[in-house]
Amino acid sequence: MASAQAPSLPPLIPREILFGNPEKTSPQLSPDGKYLAYIAPDEKNVLQVWLRTVGQEDDQILTADKKRGIRIFFWTYNANQLIYMQDLDGDENFHLHLVNIHSKIVRDLTPFQGVKAELVELEPKFPDEALVALNLNNPQKFDVYRINLKNGAVEFDTDNPGNIISWTSDADFQIRAATASAPGGGYDLLLHKPDKQWEILRHWGSDEEGNSVSFSADGKTLYIEGNHDANAKRLLAVDLDTRQETVIAEDQQYDVVGIIIQPLTRVIQAVSFYKDKQEWQVIDQSIAADFEEIAKVRPGEFSVISRDLEDKTWALAYRTDDGPVYYYAYNRESKTSTFLFSNQPKLETLQLASMQPISYEARDGLTIHSYLTTPVGIPTQNLPTVLLVHGGPWARDTWGFSPTAQWLANRGYAVLQVNFRGSTGYGKAFLNAGNREWAGKMHDDLIDSVNWLVEKGISDPQKIAIMGGSYGGYATLVGLTFTPEIFAAGVDIVGPSNLITLIETIPPYWEPLKAMLSHRVGNLETEEEFLKSRSPLFYADRIQKPLLIGQGANDPRVKQSESDQIVNAMQQAGLPVQYALYTDEGHGFARPENRLHFFAIAEEFLAKYLGGRFEPLADIPGHSGIVR
Repeated sequence: MASAQAPSLPPLIPREILFGNPEKTSPQLSPDGKYLAYIAPDEKNVLQVWLRTVGQEDDQILTADKKRGIRIFFWTYNANQLIYMQDLDGDENFHLHLVNIHSKIVRDLTPFQGVKAELVELEPKFPDEALVALNLNNPQKFDVYRINLKNGAVEFDTDNPGNIISWTSDADFQIRAATASAPGGGYDLLLHKPDKQWEILRHWGSDEEGNSVSFSADGKTLYIEGNHDANAKRLLAVDLDTRQETVIAEDQQYDVVGIIIQPLTRVIQAVSFYKDKQEWQVIDQSIAADFEEIAKVRPGEFSVISRDLEDKTWALAYRTDDGPVYYYAYNRESKTSTFLFSNQPKLETLQLASMQPISYEARDGLTIHSYLTTPVGIPTQNLPTVLLVHGGPWARDTWGFSPTAQWLANRGYAVLQVNFRGSTGYGKAFLNAGNREWAGKMHDDLIDSVNWLVEKGISDPQKIAIMGGSYGGYATLVGLTFTPEIFAAGVDIVGPSNLITLIETIPPYWEPLKAMLSHRVGNLETEEEFLKSRSPLFYADRIQKPLLIGQGANDPRVKQSESDQIVNAMQQAGLPVQYALYTDEGHGFARPENRLHFFAIAEEFLAKYLGGRFEPLADIPGHSGIVR
């Protein structure tokens, strides 16, 4: 009798497929609907903006970025011009570059050294102008400037009194609303009066959140998001004559996440709530039939990523958990979709893992939502496991393709991504449950998730690692110092080790966010001992298990010193630490050479301590990593 074949993992997926550059991504329709621009690598494998005429195959390259690759671009409302953003080696001082799609001439619209540019608004009725926020006069605050897209002239527009963190312009392209940080934490909704003074329209307390979104076409209604008088963030319309608020969309538990606004009429058309997966709510019935058709095109979560000004053609993205992102052009008149391309066609032939939404109860009864990815082809029992912790921490993990989760599952690990308390999207009670709980209950949630994995028989308790970037890197350091017996190893990417030095060295333009950090993390002026008690650096001597750290030398958020100091403390104590520093990166690794290098090191590291498979580290030309 033939013996049954033992279950086995599919072949190793090359890291290049998962962490290399996409083949094509981020398509955007020109306002006149004639062109499609997208991002793709050039012959040197640097990401550039490309252009094709819709319906033709005349693809051509528009930009010539030398090294870092372009990841953010958008059309202006002049069909001949688009703008891309670029910083210097990860310093986050982004400049706006204007590209003429015919002459391919590129102009730096914000050529100011050490200054960060943020696009505030483009408006169809003013195609030759852009409103841009720059911290030009003072590194701590962003004022608004009006930039002429014909001649590049930069003109001062609106002064920031010092606490404004976002701006909203009306249909006449005038700044008329803003969101400001309030002194004791919380936020103020400001309205710009004709005399140029700001009036407080609404205050959100330190346990609330809100912001302005957009004005109606006639300027009489201001659309806002806010979680006042409710648990979750709602979309509201404020009548500026009566100050009456009307609810447009709400959910008891989940915050409003996505909002689709018609660019010419300024009508709110649809909103999304992110539950286990994305759910759309259509507000404007004129697009209801379109959303019904779009939902049928293919499985996965869809989003409208771009549209022409006549509103005849939409560009759509479909996201799934076990394949690439698929992009389509949708014709609203015929209600038909045309496939454009996927971002990574090579993924289509691979055996990829599915991502399952799960939930469990934390020790204090709070429900915690997470996503579990397990290896294809082998039983989900007693597996080596990686707890993959998201950054922020005021962010959340979502369903869909994750290169990191797929990579780990393919190497034989179960992967759990936990939306611990303090994660966003689940309403303010859940968000505020994380206040002052860094290395406290936020960490307990991670340990409770480990216990859940072990109780379910999914994970081998001796082979669980913790890994993450930014806050996830901090959580990794907390895991190895506060609960040294739980994890077999840790991988920290750009994680802070000392909350005191983290807050002391935040970028100057984060000054308005200090009140929020004091409220949610701890007060630097009055609570130094408390912050010290939540900082892994001061417990480095407790570390028992091996640690790998990756850091960008130019990171403006989590400075290189955050990694240096814990590496030095561990090395002096003779504790096992490996450190990879990338000289041309910031808060994370944008260049594929650096990503591939770090994940190769991480893969070998995890295989050594958890026993999974690994693809050997090959020579990666062009990476900047210094390993010690």
